[in-house]
Amino acid sequence: MKTWHLAATAAVMLGALAAVGTAEDKKMTPLDFKMKDIDGKDFDLAKLKGKVVLFVNVATNCGYTKQYEGLQDLYAKHQKDGLVIVGVPANEFGGQEPGTDEEIKKFCTTKYKVSFPMMSKVLVKGDDQIALYKTLVEATPNKEGKVEQVGWNFEKFLIGRD
Repeated sequence: MKTWHLAATAAVMLGALAAVGTAEDKKMTPLDFKMKDIDGKDFDLAKLKGKVVLFVNVATNCGYTKQYEGLQDLYAKHQKDGLVIVGVPANEFGGQEPGTDEEIKKFCTTKYKVSFPMMSKVLVKGDDQIALYKTLVEATPNKEGKVEQVGWNFEKFLIGRD
């Protein structure tokens, strides 16, 4: 059985994304950020505006790593409809992403034939959390209104076209 059902239940729809203020009080949305891709090149997330974007913090040595297969299948099936999956390697959860960007890319493309955009390894929680993930978690409080950090590998944030 494919593990995509985990992704579907973990996804958080951000249709009307609550913006987070910066020091300049500028409203930032997830697609206002720039990152480095897995090859070290600049990747402007703004080029994904108007698409449905699924951010996934990934790890190659996790029990959920098999989700790469379902994510790739989903991307292959719906890319033509405007879906973009963005893999964001992170090593904060049990040290399950210890590799370099080059090793991560080789693993993903060789074992799972990943063709969706992969970013350079970053921190998705804690004091040095990247601004993108700070924006994502602050925009998705739980039912009680409390902001919770990313809990484990393969947590997903779904961004609507608008």
